[in-house]
Amino acid sequence: MKKIIFTLLLAVFSLSASAQFEQYTSYLNTSLTGLNLSYSKDQKVTFGMQATGGFFVVDDWMLYGRFGYNHQFVKNGTDVNNVQIGAGTRYYIQQNGIYLGIGLQYEHRAPNHNYVQLTPEVGYCFFLNQHVTIEPAVYYDLCMNKFSEGSTVGLKVGFGFFF
Repeated sequence: MKKIIFTLLLAVFSLSASAQFEQYTSYLNTSLTGLNLSYSKDQKVTFGMQATGGFFVVDDWMLYGRFGYNHQFVKNGTDVNNVQIGAGTRYYIQQNGIYLGIGLQYEHRAPNHNYVQLTPEVGYCFFLNQHVTIEPAVYYDLCMNKFSEGSTVGLKVGFGFFF
């Protein structure tokens, strides 16, 4: 009897999770970003926030827009603020909740540095209920115009909302 109930519960939960990645589903995410794995000698810590909004144009494929803000604490005391805006796409693997993303973003670092970055990422959707997820991810912001200055590797954790 326990095996039958467990099998039925597993079937119900797997059906509800896969419905989130269907065409015409909207998505909103807020993340804490910049938990850096940076290789810069001067940088101590980076902390940021990011908002992402998207729409599933076909099953498992989402187009998104993103806005972010980071604050870098630098060893010499001249902290830096970054603002990013970008767009991209994600592919969700329904069987396990892993997603693969690629995007392009513009980043302005105060006082006068501007970067264009290619932003691949790999993340996981852990469903809390039918509409809310916790989404840890690893990302790499690959700078196209000044590779050594503008490229970063980091972790982010966020809440995703599907509706």
